[in-house]
Amino acid sequence: MKLVVQVKLLPTPEQVSALESTLRACNAAASEVAEVARNIDCYRNYDLRRHTYDGIKADHGLGAQAAQHVIKKVCDAYRTLKTNLRNGRCGKPGSKRRRKVETNPIAFRWDAAQPYDARMLSWQHDARTVSIWTTAGRVKNVAFTGSPDQLKAVATLPVGESDLVHRDGMWLLYATVEVAEPELIDPAGFLGVDMGIANIAYDSDGNRYAGTKLNGYRRRQARLRQRLQAKATQSAKRLLARRSKKEARHAANVNHIIAKTIVTEAARTGRGIAVEELTGIRDRVRLRKPQRVTLSSWSFHQLGEYLKYKARRVGVPVVEVDPRYTSQTCNRCGHRDKRNRPDQETFTCRSCGVVAHADHNAALNIASRGVEGWAAVNPPYVA
Repeated sequence: MKLVVQVKLLPTPEQVSALESTLRACNAAASEVAEVARNIDCYRNYDLRRHTYDGIKADHGLGAQAAQHVIKKVCDAYRTLKTNLRNGRCGKPGSKRRRKVETNPIAFRWDAAQPYDARMLSWQHDARTVSIWTTAGRVKNVAFTGSPDQLKAVATLPVGESDLVHRDGMWLLYATVEVAEPELIDPAGFLGVDMGIANIAYDSDGNRYAGTKLNGYRRRQARLRQRLQAKATQSAKRLLARRSKKEARHAANVNHIIAKTIVTEAARTGRGIAVEELTGIRDRVRLRKPQRVTLSSWSFHQLGEYLKYKARRVGVPVVEVDPRYTSQTCNRCGHRDKRNRPDQETFTCRSCGVVAHADHNAALNIASRGVEGWAAVNPPYVA
């Protein structure tokens, strides 16, 4: 399996100048290629090369490998845009936002990420430096640093394509490494995980993750965003952008901690993990406006992806199950009734009388569906 490792570059002022001019040239060329692609309606990599390859090499001073990566980056961006349009992430058909996205060519910021392959980037692990291609020639002895785990990964694992990124005044390399994937264990049951608004996650063992304290943080951030948006000044917009990045980092950190805790417990007990299939949840559920804001302010998809890749690294199977009616169905007798859940926290079965926390009951139902789903896709072998 592939993992992305982040290391921080420590360039000198002369090296910074070379890296900055390289990103500016590559992204100016990418914007030019994107405009050509939109005008001639051509988005396939090899077809687009015939129209743009020679031009961007001559006009922007790019090498052969850099020019190919620029064209591939544009094609990938249009492929992602097409997927977002198909999934309704750019507004409804006919809306102003969607028409703008569909008609205007993609534009790249000057510091957008630029891919590098082994011909353009080499690692010297003993000296902890890299040699990197720039428009000013090959720049050698660019120091880099990172955590011990990150440095060990890039030194001992096969490194594929890397991205040069400029963010918040820092120069970073996102290196793709190949990790050996262990065989999946034969699970002795499943640990169900219910994701929600009041509690980010609640497992079938009765453990609650990031509840009241985190929700208070999210409400404070929402109030701050509302005040800044009401001001509508340039300084308020800059502060909004910084706060947005801070919130994203905080959410990612919390999701990492939750996912690691759940995967560790599943691996320790020899169980798989059952999670809800949350694709299209914003279109399926009907919520009041404050709940819609809360639902949209947390990355449940990110938490699900963290669970999957962390589980794959230790051989724990992950099963996605249908989340419908898990909160209304009794995990003991199977009776389903929306009156079984009189409020957000309480579940009371109107058939057998069992009383439980609503999220815990849902997690138990998800665990049961995980067992059924695993048995459906992995039937026993019969000679």
